[in-house]
Amino acid sequence: MTAFRQIMASGKREEGVAMSKTKRAAASSEPAYEQRDIARFDDEAVTDRQFVTALARGLELLRCFAPRERYLGLSELARRTDLPKATVARLAGTLAKLGYLHYSESLGKYSLGTGVLSLGYSMLSNLDIRDLARPRMQELAEYARASVAIGVRDRLSVLYIEWVRSSAPVTVMRGVGVRLPLATTSMGRAYLAAASEEERDKVLEQLRARDESDWPRIKRGVDQALKDYAERGFCLSVGDWDKDVASVGVPFTAPDGTRMAFNCGGPAFAMSREMLENDVGPRLVDLVQRLEAAIGRR
Repeated sequence: MTAFRQIMASGKREEGVAMSKTKRAAASSEPAYEQRDIARFDDEAVTDRQFVTALARGLELLRCFAPRERYLGLSELARRTDLPKATVARLAGTLAKLGYLHYSESLGKYSLGTGVLSLGYSMLSNLDIRDLARPRMQELAEYARASVAIGVRDRLSVLYIEWVRSSAPVTVMRGVGVRLPLATTSMGRAYLAAASEEERDKVLEQLRARDESDWPRIKRGVDQALKDYAERGFCLSVGDWDKDVASVGVPFTAPDGTRMAFNCGGPAFAMSREMLENDVGPRLVDLVQRLEAAIGRR
């Protein structure tokens, strides 16, 4: 059986915490490749008769590229996918012919092609929820002097599909396409809280297998999030993923069944746990409920 590596950026702050209108604090972008979450495809998926190994390999190749990591050579792609270099060369050549990769003759390396961009924008353009939610998100962002985002699950991460920030000089900068870990962020915890027990157990088992040493802390955080969601309708993350970031998350299910989650967060020094619990959290729950009502009236 061939194993595949899952390439996911943990989504540490895209530009860091903005400390003034003219000067923002420096922060790391994407972590080094070795620091990203690694997982394997399930045995069940690989042995499924509907599972096309060659297609899966090609898609895994596209996942190797992270933000601000434009070019990758065959050797690095082979290392990241755990595939033979010759196999990677054939896959990359095919993807380049189809427009999903671009080959630089001068560098001898590949970058993502416009085909990937068109797929991403086609997907986003079909998410009407973004247009409906954006004014409400901006309203909450300005009130909380923070940022508000919508995310969807992508394996062991949540992926931002919409993001707005307030006009406050101090905020947390991210953007559409940023990835955050599922188990330690408010958005990821909110997603897990609303997921089916089967899906949640499967994800938690993958997380446990990936990081046995940190599993007790991760499990405590998820258990508390499930309790918070049952009692108050939202989940918190106060320094659990990043010690400088505090946020609250609320799940949302689109009319077509797509499960998402909203979050509202900012610098921990500006957003206390009390503020999240007693003010911002209830307001985010209200935002989601109003959005659900608006969709129901359409």
